[in-house]
Amino acid sequence: MTSNPTYGFGTLLGLDHIGVGVSDLEASLEFYAQLGFSDIVFDYTGALDGLQQVTGKDTTEARVVYLRSTNPTVLGRSGVKLVQITNREQGPLPEGFAYGEPGICEVCLHVKGQAEFYQHLVDTGHTSLMEPDEQVLEPYQTHCGLSYVEDPDGAKIELIEWSTLESGWPHPDGPQGVNHVAFGVTDIERTEAFYRTLGFTGKLFDASGINTPMNPWFESVGRVPPVQRMMLLTSPHGGALEPVEQDPPGADMRGEWGHLGTFEFAIGARNLDLALTYLKSMDIPLVGDPVEIPMADGQVWRYAYFQDPAGLFVSITEVRA
Repeated sequence: MTSNPTYGFGTLLGLDHIGVGVSDLEASLEFYAQLGFSDIVFDYTGALDGLQQVTGKDTTEARVVYLRSTNPTVLGRSGVKLVQITNREQGPLPEGFAYGEPGICEVCLHVKGQAEFYQHLVDTGHTSLMEPDEQVLEPYQTHCGLSYVEDPDGAKIELIEWSTLESGWPHPDGPQGVNHVAFGVTDIERTEAFYRTLGFTGKLFDASGINTPMNPWFESVGRVPPVQRMMLLTSPHGGALEPVEQDPPGADMRGEWGHLGTFEFAIGARNLDLALTYLKSMDIPLVGDPVEIPMADGQVWRYAYFQDPAGLFVSITEVRA
């Protein structure tokens, strides 16, 4: 059988993880373990090659800990990657960021019993950003409950429970894995068309309006809450993407690579070589060269970057055991 580089979108696997910049990795490991992320895929300290064009820096060295949930489910499949830069001062979370401006908005974790889990986190000393709220989303009248807490460096952590979807799934209460990443864009229809070519072919909702529970976030940075159009683009193989477009648009909050808080997301690949062949066939150029980092235990971490229509640097990643 001859290989077909376009088969399965070049082995792409949906959202694999969200990159989070941290100032104290041990404290962040403790926090994310409380969210169920205590399965350490790898813990690497050293040079990160191939990032010169992404970071604007000649060299980047960091400690990187790649975490997965101990209870992944079909509604919570993806992981988080904690990054603490070690060879320079780490950039701050962009000042004035509320939600939906160009940049990475959040880590969204699927939780069965999210309201009770939110209360547990708040009762044990974690900062609340939004109390539990119930929403029904167009066009399929999909019901969810959601709330927000803050990680040690100010990243927004959404706790979501897709009650319409989880009905009938016999999972115990508590956190699962990452359901989706939200990110601000300037042209949501162009973004949707682009990511459909990378395997995000489903759409769970497409809604527009002022999301009232988020109003305090905008008011705290001196903005009138904008109208936001949001959609959830799904992949059958991994986590989902939630692009957000504001009207009127907000300022660019992408910040520098590796800044504190959420700064990037990665799409998984069964085979990075086939995935990159597929990107080339779609005229999507890489930013820098692909990188392969061998680990002490025999694992190999492979990654490459491209830039999407909103100007975000997105990673394609593969970890080989």
